[in-house]
Amino acid sequence: MADDTDALTGRCHCGAVRFEAALSDGFDTILRCTCSYCRMRGAVVAMAKTGGVKILEGEDALTSYRFHTGAAEHFFCSRCGIYTHHQRRSDPNGYAVNVACLDGVSPFDFAEVPVTDGENHPNDTGKPSRRAGTLRYVRSEEG
Repeated sequence: MADDTDALTGRCHCGAVRFEAALSDGFDTILRCTCSYCRMRGAVVAMAKTGGVKILEGEDALTSYRFHTGAAEHFFCSRCGIYTHHQRRSDPNGYAVNVACLDGVSPFDFAEVPVTDGENHPNDTGKPSRRAGTLRYVRSEEG
């Protein structure tokens, strides 16, 4: 795995799939996406370095899904159904990791998450990637 000195560990919900992820720029790369699949999935992701995802256990439990152009491959546990990571369409050598699967991390740890315009993907439009908005989490006074 690429520079595993900063590797974080993670797992699916049932624990069948365990992995390490070396993020490309820590949590500075978090985002959500508006493409049809990401919109329904609702995950916050962080970018991993090239070669930055290593499956430690449960590779046989992983299954994948491709849609539209088939360029991106989305991986999830075949037992509990949790999405763990995906190979990126915009960078087929790169991966994005579901931050909720990382040990000790919650998507609610981030007050603001940039949302990218995946409905108008640069590979389809020929235009640069565009930010669609920002997702904000405001903790209630009771919580």
